[in-house]
Amino acid sequence: MTPAQRAMERLGTWPDLTACPASCGTGQALRTSRDEIVHFHSARDVDLHLTDRAIQRFHYDLGGSSAIQLVPGSCWVTVHLDCATDVDLLLSLVSVALKAHQARPRSAGPASAGCNFHRVAVLPRDVVTDR
Repeated sequence: MTPAQRAMERLGTWPDLTACPASCGTGQALRTSRDEIVHFHSARDVDLHLTDRAIQRFHYDLGGSSAIQLVPGSCWVTVHLDCATDVDLLLSLVSVALKAHQARPRSAGPASAGCNFHRVAVLPRDVVTDR
């Protein structure tokens, strides 16, 4: 089982999440009644929909992880799943995303579904240099 399959299986048991095709057209997604939260694009690459506010709040922590790639101006983060710890990180961040989306006022309408797919290149960790 791939890391993304393990994560999808675990998150699939969460009562607030429902599986559906990703709106970007590639892979599967998990969504709440209001927003898509996670896009599973491949066996290892996942886009997670955080809000702008959540990304600002955790920017330094997110940027310090070799598993996470931030795209300027995007409210999605890309998570590369190499090991069980990355899956655990993703599950923790999904919890943050759910809380962030619940805090958004309903009048704000649906959140942007424009994930980072095709906007990032994820390199294996042994290729990534120190920041």
